[in-house]
Amino acid sequence: IKRAINIDIKTIKFCDEALLDKLSKVTTLTKYIKDKKEEINSQNAKVNAQSENLNGRALTNVGLFRKYIYNYLTESEHIRNDLTFLIRQLQPGQSGIPIEIYVFTNDTNWINYENIQSDIFDHLLAALPMFELAAFQIISDTNEHTKSVTDK
Repeated sequence: IKRAINIDIKTIKFCDEALLDKLSKVTTLTKYIKDKKEEINSQNAKVNAQSENLNGRALTNVGLFRKYIYNYLTESEHIRNDLTFLIRQLQPGQSGIPIEIYVFTNDTNWINYENIQSDIFDHLLAALPMFELAAFQIISDTNEHTKSVTDK
């Protein structure tokens, strides 16, 4: 699988405590967030900085989403962990910031492969709002039609 989700740059931000508390309840992120908060707080204390300002380090929602993808796919029974396994941020462009997934499935049957890939991306796209992120999408006049249909 080599596919990316383009993240809308306007939704990328530093995590506040409310978001960190919410994401800490996601089992695959609990330990990571706890450990990173301790590391960041320790480093910020050394330089007398607060994570709320740019003098200090802080977790970002897109960074936590990347880690979530990594953990989610590591635990998947359909993904091979013995081959190249890469979750990375590509160069930002006019279509947002691509978060690329490069992994191998354990099934080479084309239909099964496509179903596995679709299930993964269905899940990840549905998970974006939990991280207060949005996929980049070009606005069209159909968006107004869709909004009026979904608001009913």
